[in-house]
Amino acid sequence: MDRQHEKYQRLLDYCKALPPTPTAVVHPCDQSSLQSAVEAANMGLIAPVLVGPRSRIEAVAKQYDIDIAAFQIIDAPYSEAAAAAAVQLVREGKVEALMKGSLHTDELMGAVVKRDSGLRTARRVSHCFVMDVPGHQDALIITDAAVNIAPNLEEKCDILQNAIDLGHAMKFREVRVAILSAMETVNPKVPTTVEAAALCKMVDRHQITGAIVDGPLALDNAINLEAAQIKKIDSPVAGRANVLLVPDLEAGNMLAKSLSFLAGADAAGIVLGARVPIILTSRADSVITRLASCALATLVADARRASAKAVE
Repeated sequence: MDRQHEKYQRLLDYCKALPPTPTAVVHPCDQSSLQSAVEAANMGLIAPVLVGPRSRIEAVAKQYDIDIAAFQIIDAPYSEAAAAAAVQLVREGKVEALMKGSLHTDELMGAVVKRDSGLRTARRVSHCFVMDVPGHQDALIITDAAVNIAPNLEEKCDILQNAIDLGHAMKFREVRVAILSAMETVNPKVPTTVEAAALCKMVDRHQITGAIVDGPLALDNAINLEAAQIKKIDSPVAGRANVLLVPDLEAGNMLAKSLSFLAGADAAGIVLGARVPIILTSRADSVITRLASCALATLVADARRASAKAVE
């Protein structure tokens, strides 16, 4: 395992003691999506159910010599039908996670968020990248860079709580959230700074729980202790954040891709807030990133089982 993936390796190691998560792999009709599902199964991360056009799945498996003999295939004629069938498997309690195959994210999420037949909960659905940045000590959670385009304050509450819950599922000793803006002072002319201050007060009032949260913080003083000290920011989060809440999808997308393409980081992806975790991968993802995304879903599913038992 490459040294720069030590954060992902920790996630994979946590999962060794857990049972594989029954997972519907939606429309795995290209080499990368089918191969990654099989590799995750071989590592004991997931127990895949392949959902899509049987003939295409079998043709891809044959073409690339991928052994799928052990896995159930549920025949669905096209991508949207596969998404609907996978969602139905969750509703029937047959799987505990979804994994995106070779279909558009919008097609999968469209089935997930349907009002009557989807997988909505009281919590808003949101996306997290978990970044493994070379030279940075901890994994970094960045939210939301793929689902919510311009979230308002109410929506950011759910996005923040989803990210905090993910931090706990990942066994963070302490979840430290920086609410990012362009500056660290509250400025009425910059609405994201006002929203950051409001979110911090909501944490004080226990409307959002489970983390130390501070903001607004600029990116430098969120993750660099020296930058925070130079600006005399007295905060248990500044310089030590392991969760970064971005102002909107554009900012999150640019931040994650900057880390990937300029700093050599990898970005595992997961969607939270639905009834089950949803593994979002990209065709450009490395094998280790795909496995890390599966590991995240396994950890989230395990945390949910533990939470359900505690309620009982």
